[in-house]
Amino acid sequence: QVQLVESGGGLVQPGGSLRLSCAASGTYFSIYNMGWYRQAPGKQRELVAGITRSGSTNYADSLKGRFTISRDNAKNTVYLQMNSLEPEDTAVYYCKAEHPQVRDLRFWGQGTQVTVSS
Repeated sequence: QVQLVESGGGLVQPGGSLRLSCAASGTYFSIYNMGWYRQAPGKQRELVAGITRSGSTNYADSLKGRFTISRDNAKNTVYLQMNSLEPEDTAVYYCKAEHPQVRDLRFWGQGTQVTVSS
């Protein structure tokens, strides 16, 4: 079992930056592939970025160069650095942990709201 708690969301002006954190409790955090997703009002949840247990990363094409995902296994935490934020980035951001070998074994956080507005 893995519990995930996101933090770091808030209100930011266009062009600003935020860093989201996702703290995981439970055991064996380092073996999980981690990801950040977001869901805007009226839209489906979409992948923002992912990072494997070995540190390989992938990003939504539209976000490459603005967002950076990282993880600190010693702190059981995954981060999402978001730069040059745009109003279209407004959404609830969710953290996900997915076991790389056990099918359908995944956990979600409760989400953190990011609002980009002047």
